[in-house]
Amino acid sequence: MTRVAGSGPRVLAVIPARGGSKGVPGKNLALVGGTPLVARAVRACLAAPTVTDVLVSTDSEAIARAARAAGAHAVRRPAALSGDTASSEAALLHALDSFEELHSVTVDVVLLVQCTSPFLTHSDVESVAAAVASGAADSALTVAPFHGFLWRTDTDGSGLGVNHETTHRPRRQDRPQDLLETGAAYAMAAAGFRTARHRFFGRTLPVATDPARVLEIDDPHDLARARLVAPLFEPGPEPGPRPEPHP
Repeated sequence: MTRVAGSGPRVLAVIPARGGSKGVPGKNLALVGGTPLVARAVRACLAAPTVTDVLVSTDSEAIARAARAAGAHAVRRPAALSGDTASSEAALLHALDSFEELHSVTVDVVLLVQCTSPFLTHSDVESVAAAVASGAADSALTVAPFHGFLWRTDTDGSGLGVNHETTHRPRRQDRPQDLLETGAAYAMAAAGFRTARHRFFGRTLPVATDPARVLEIDDPHDLARARLVAPLFEPGPEPGPRPEPHP
């Protein structure tokens, strides 16, 4: 998908979607709410006004077909960038280079959008894209408010407070607001990303999202939970009037 960019910035949303997954085989084509995960991500990006182009990076022809059917471009990811140890940044750089070379354009803002976050909204995508495209930030990410007390175990197995003093338990409203990185969407100034080769650089802006929608699919239990709660976020048509009971 390429939208006429006009005089505004060129904003490319890249969705990495490998064919292999140890936790959930065929994960990126798994259905949630009747739609493949990769298509859900494409749909969210297509609906974000600031995004001009959507590209799926994959090593799978089946995923490429699903991406194109949903309205995105697709680029074949080389085997060297398709293994479990390959970083998202490496795949993103390859996709960015490939897109610019193929279309003879210069991308101003590049997004990394994960299709394993099934309840990502177009508003979430738009918020991170606009934060960077407007010049308000060099990089941006989706976050959710987090109020929990985090713990970590020491080498001897004893508990250590991470974001709190164990001897001081203030009320939630008296504590600084912690933010949880959702892993769903990131935006970066393309030139800065090429230099830093990392998704965070310069001024990074956290963009708040609905914590109820935060879910990353890493194992079959996550997928089952996503399928269970999907109707809550995407309700079907209202039921019609009940028929009158027979006398």
